[in-house]
Amino acid sequence: MSSQESGPEQATASRRSKITPERAKELYTAVLDMLRESGYESLTMEGVASRTRCGKSTLYRQWGSKPELVVAALHGTRHGLLGRIDTGTLAGDLRAAARAIGEGSGRDTPLMLALSHAALQSPELLCALRESLILPELAAIDAMVARGVERGEVAAGNPATEFVSAQLLGVMRARPLLGCAQADETFLVRFVEAAVFPALGLDAQASGS
Repeated sequence: MSSQESGPEQATASRRSKITPERAKELYTAVLDMLRESGYESLTMEGVASRTRCGKSTLYRQWGSKPELVVAALHGTRHGLLGRIDTGTLAGDLRAAARAIGEGSGRDTPLMLALSHAALQSPELLCALRESLILPELAAIDAMVARGVERGEVAAGNPATEFVSAQLLGVMRARPLLGCAQADETFLVRFVEAAVFPALGLDAQASGS
C-alpha cells in the first residue's frame, strides 16, 4: 500500500489517539451523569463539551454523534460486578446479588428510565442498552442459579429457575414506577428471601452472606 493510500487512515488514527482511555472514561461518566439528571432528549454534544471542558469538534471527531457517544459510554463504564459473586451457596449468591444491585439502583434505574424511550427509536442504542446494562446481569444471575442446581440446592426441574433473574432485575426497575422509593439493598434482600427463595425451595434462614 502506498503512503498516499494510507495517509487518511493514519490521520484518523492520530486524531482519535488524542483522547486517552482515562480521559474517555471521564467523558463517559459525565455523559451518563447528564443522562440521569436530564434525560436523553436534553443531552447535547455542546452540553457534554461544556461539562467536560472538551472541544465540541473533538467529541464529533472521536464519536461522530450523540447516539454513538452514549453507546460508547454504556460500553465503557460497566464492570460486571455480579459476575464476580460466588459465595459457595445459592442463598449467599442471591443475597450478595441483591445487595450489589440495590447499591447501584440509584445510578442504574434513572439511567434505564432516561434511555428507555430513546432506545425504542434507535436499534443501536437499544442494543447497547441491553448488552451493557441488562444481559450481563441476567447471565450472571442465571449462572448463580445453575450452580445452585449443580450443587443440589435446587431441584433440576424446578420451573422457577427460569424466572429468578427477571424477578430480581424487574422489581428493581419497576419499584420507582409504582411510586415507591428505589429498590435499595435492604428491600432487595427482603424480596429475594420472601419471593424468590420459596419458589426455589430455599430456606430463608439458609446460611450465606
